[in-house]
Amino acid sequence: MLKAAGAVAAAALPIGDALAQTAVPFSSGTERPKTEVPPLACDSHIHIFSTRFPASPHWKGQPVVDSDVAAYRLFQQRIGTSRTVVVTPSTYGIDNRATLDGMAQLGTSARAVVVVDRDITEAELKDMAARGAVGIRVNFVTPQSWGVTTAERLDAMARKVHPLGWHVQVYMTGDQIADHAEVLARLPTPLVIDHLARLLPGQGRDHRAVPVVRKLLDGGRTWMKLSGAYLNTTSGPPAYADATQVATLFAQAAPERMVWGSDWPHRGERHMPDDAGLFDLLAEWAPSEAARRRILVDNPAALYGFDKS
Repeated sequence: MLKAAGAVAAAALPIGDALAQTAVPFSSGTERPKTEVPPLACDSHIHIFSTRFPASPHWKGQPVVDSDVAAYRLFQQRIGTSRTVVVTPSTYGIDNRATLDGMAQLGTSARAVVVVDRDITEAELKDMAARGAVGIRVNFVTPQSWGVTTAERLDAMARKVHPLGWHVQVYMTGDQIADHAEVLARLPTPLVIDHLARLLPGQGRDHRAVPVVRKLLDGGRTWMKLSGAYLNTTSGPPAYADATQVATLFAQAAPERMVWGSDWPHRGERHMPDDAGLFDLLAEWAPSEAARRRILVDNPAALYGFDKS
C-alpha cells in the first residue's frame, strides 16, 4: 500500500520534484546535510525490513513493509555515510534473516547487531560472527518473543556472548536504566546504550538515570548511541532542544565512546523526520570537526571492528 501511494503522489509532480520526493523512502526533506560528512562515516543504527521475511508470530504492531537495502542506498547517497550497522528490530523477534541478508548485501562496510534467545548455540553464534555480527541487542521497551525482559536474562545473555568478544546493546527507558544500574555496571561485555537513554523529555538532564549513565560512561566500557532525537522530545523539530541538551551532555562526557545513528526507517513515526536535519544536530552536540570525526569514523571503527582506512 505504501509503495502504491508513493507512486500516485510522484505521478502528480513534475519529473524533477518527483525524483526528489521519492529519493529517500521513509524520510522527509530533500536537502543534503549542511554539516560536512567525513569519509568512512558510519550510521550505527538502522533496521532492514523485507517482505521476503515475515514478522515474528509475537509481533502485533506495524506489518513488515519493504525498507530494504535498495532504499537505504538512497539514504546513504543523500546523507553521505558509507558504513552501516544493521540492528534486528523487535518486529522480527529472534529471526535475524533480514538483518543478516541486508548486511550481506551491504558488504564489508556493514556490521550487524542481532537478537537471540537463551537456546542459541555456540555454533550459531560463531556462524553469525563470521558473517559480520558483532553484538546482541537486549530490548526492555517493546514486545519480545520471549515475553518480559528481565535483569537475569540480560546478565545471562551477556555471559553467553562474552567469549566471542561481542558487546551488548540495550534498549531501555531512563527509568529502566536507573532501576538496573547494578546489573548494567557488572556486565562482562562492553555495553552500548540506545537512543540517548530514552530519558523522559520533560525531565531530560534532571532525570534520575543521568548520574547512572554518567557513572557507566566514566567506567570506560559503556558507549552511547547519539540517535533518536525525535524519540526524546516534546519541543520537536528542527532543534529538538530538549534532546539536544541530553545529547550534548553525553557527547561532552565521553566523546571517545559516542556513535551516531539515524534509526532509519523510523518505524512507528507518523511524521517522518528530516534525516539531513537529524544529521546536522550532531554539529550542535559535538561542535568541533575533530569530535564529529571521532564519533562518525574512529569510534565506530573501534566498536564494530571496521578497518581504520
